Amino acid sequence: ERCLEDHEAVVEVQSSWAAGAESRFVFRKNFAKYELFKSSVSLFPEVMVSSCLEANKSMAHSELIQNFLNSGSCPEVQGFLQLREPGRKVWKRFHFSLRRSGLYYSTKGTSKDPRHLQYFADLTESNIYYVTQGKKLYGTPTEFGFCIKPHKVRGGVKGLKLLCSEDEQSRSCWMAAFRLFKYGMQLYRNYQQAQARLSQPPWIGPTPLRSVSDNALVAMDFSGCTGRVIENPSEVLTAALEEAQAWRKKTTHRYSLPAACHSSPLSAAIHRTQPWFHGRISREDTQQLIGRQGLVDGVFLVRESQRNPKGFVLSLCHLQRIKHYLILPSEEEGRLYFTMDDGQTRFADLIQLVEFHQINRGILPCKLRHYCTCVAL
Repeated sequence: ERCLEDHEAVVEVQSSWAAGAESRFVFRKNFAKYELFKSSVSLFPEVMVSSCLEANKSMAHSELIQNFLNSGSCPEVQGFLQLREPGRKVWKRFHFSLRRSGLYYSTKGTSKDPRHLQYFADLTESNIYYVTQGKKLYGTPTEFGFCIKPHKVRGGVKGLKLLCSEDEQSRSCWMAAFRLFKYGMQLYRNYQQAQARLSQPPWIGPTPLRSVSDNALVAMDFSGCTGRVIENPSEVLTAALEEAQAWRKKTTHRYSLPAACHSSPLSAAIHRTQPWFHGRISREDTQQLIGRQGLVDGVFLVRESQRNPKGFVLSLCHLQRIKHYLILPSEEEGRLYFTMDDGQTRFADLIQLVEFHQINRGILPCKLRHYCTCVAL
């Protein structure tokens, strides 16, 4: 699978599918799409762009990468990849180099001598895909596989160039470099346009427009048998203050619920309405779900613990790895609370725990930034 770029037309992509193929579009959030412009240093490890540093020793690594991104060009990436040769099931390890003229691999170790460099693929005439279920379908050595598919190949495995990275960081670097190699400045323009759309106000014009329903709002009193319109301004203010006080009492009640979960259905189920709560799913499904929405720092979800029937687990992505933190309920002086650090930091419910870590890092390696939505896998 691959992510469509903003400038690609869906109809044109669909027209390239082979008749009767099982290709499909899946719409879901992808937090990693513009990560190459936000976390470029971590996305392009220095060891994988060392060939560029040899010619720019006076320039810092972060500055060098940023110069490439601002100019819409691609750094020369190099590293080891596993390659499955055409017509064979054996995987071999080669040292690859991405240059302005294309993708090459060395037939003699890490040698960059032109005699030992074998031309591998023309990326301008190909698309790059993540390989799903690589071990099952293609016998990949790891689960970090990807492939290069020429435009002339409409369906089937024949014609695919299958590759495999040693870890997710290496694969992310190669995929980001391929995207920059293919689209360059166009990707940066797409990113800028997306950022501009986010910064625009939700209304158009110098002042926000009130809808007809907003203009028709009136204060109502439903304390009697029938409702009535409140016309006295001072009475309207009093009613508004009373309603605000009632809401504050409800909120206070939420943080002072009885201790036992079974005696307080609200306390036991208050988190189930939240989009970040996924119920009883396995660790494997969790990692797959987060991975499909982008291995970006701060992507998270909360689930029920499979090992501890009373506990929960906060699954969080950091540095392209998914970490799991056990949340345990406890009781003190008749009150129930939840903690991840043996009671040093306590929360009245899971909602308070999540909201706290969206603002404060706490014991976590990073703040909670994006909750992972439930999508069809």
